Amino acid sequence: MAQKRLKSVRILPEVVDNSVLEPPNLNQLYAALDLGTNSCRMLIAQPKGSQFHVVDSFSKSVQLGVGLEKTGKLGRSSMNRTIQALKVCQQKLKRHNIKHMRLVATEACRRASNASEFRQRVFRETGLELEIIEAEEEARLAVISCAPLVSNRTEQLLVIDIGGGSTELVWIDLSNLPPLERPRSLMRMHAGFHSIESPFPAAKVVDWISVPLGVATLQDAYSDVKDDSARYALMSCHFEDNLADFAPYKDEQKKSGFQIIGTSGTVTTLAASHLGLRRYDRTKVDGLRMTSEQIDQVVSAYLSLGPDGRRNDPHIGQDRQALIMSGAAILQALLRSWPTDRLSVADRGLREGLLYAQMSSDGVLEDVPC
Repeated sequence: MAQKRLKSVRILPEVVDNSVLEPPNLNQLYAALDLGTNSCRMLIAQPKGSQFHVVDSFSKSVQLGVGLEKTGKLGRSSMNRTIQALKVCQQKLKRHNIKHMRLVATEACRRASNASEFRQRVFRETGLELEIIEAEEEARLAVISCAPLVSNRTEQLLVIDIGGGSTELVWIDLSNLPPLERPRSLMRMHAGFHSIESPFPAAKVVDWISVPLGVATLQDAYSDVKDDSARYALMSCHFEDNLADFAPYKDEQKKSGFQIIGTSGTVTTLAASHLGLRRYDRTKVDGLRMTSEQIDQVVSAYLSLGPDGRRNDPHIGQDRQALIMSGAAILQALLRSWPTDRLSVADRGLREGLLYAQMSSDGVLEDVPC
């Protein structure tokens, strides 16, 4: 069936610009640190109504998972780079006197045989206590972070979180909820996918999966394939093969009332290229809606550029150019399974989910019953 072409639509982001707000209440600051396979990111924020505004942030590519596929361990250089980044985070946490925080590590630390030694070294050298979270919690936090982008008309929702070492997919049925309750029901998932008894309407998680392939691990798996197009095709097919156990994959879904939300550097980079942004602008990217055809056009342009052209493309950026094709391969594999004219681009993820979950649990957000 022919797909209806839509223009890109931008939804106003929910995270508030801190430049227009009064000085933060230091007793109400929250921090969230996400140490992934490729990056170390942190946000410090203050609750504001049903949202929050960012007081301070940090982001650095540390490539913690380099060599993990071959050795099963975190490398010494990778750990050294990461600890230097964590020292900067520790200084920011101390400067803001943060009392409410969650500092989590994901797939690289889940898989590394020396993760325990690494955590001990981090604590010894920075005083920070990293928490290695399970894949289910990582998926749940991605869903929570995307709640503000869910349309009231959405009945079936697929949230895609493409990370450095893994990709989480969560399929959620919202069809039995009143339209205005659909986004808010996702915020209440801080208690878990299978929530305890609650007087409030609950979203139904139909299925979820954590595929142990992300932009870094998929790139590493095919780094020896010299031909650019062949490598891309192999990566995309390999990822699609790993979706066979995801139950909704076997069902025909209606496009009416169906929404996909994609959260990752891959998705936001594709959106920035689609918009022709020479300088990244979160306010233009977060909440943008793209069609499968628009994504295909951007990926085709990337392939035409080749590795050298992508390295010099200002829309991609130096931090992303080495991993953009493995991320695009994952996204296109997913869109072959679920073509959509409503892919919502989310410049938000685990950090935002951690903040929303902490604030919701503490009851400091308005209009979000716990």
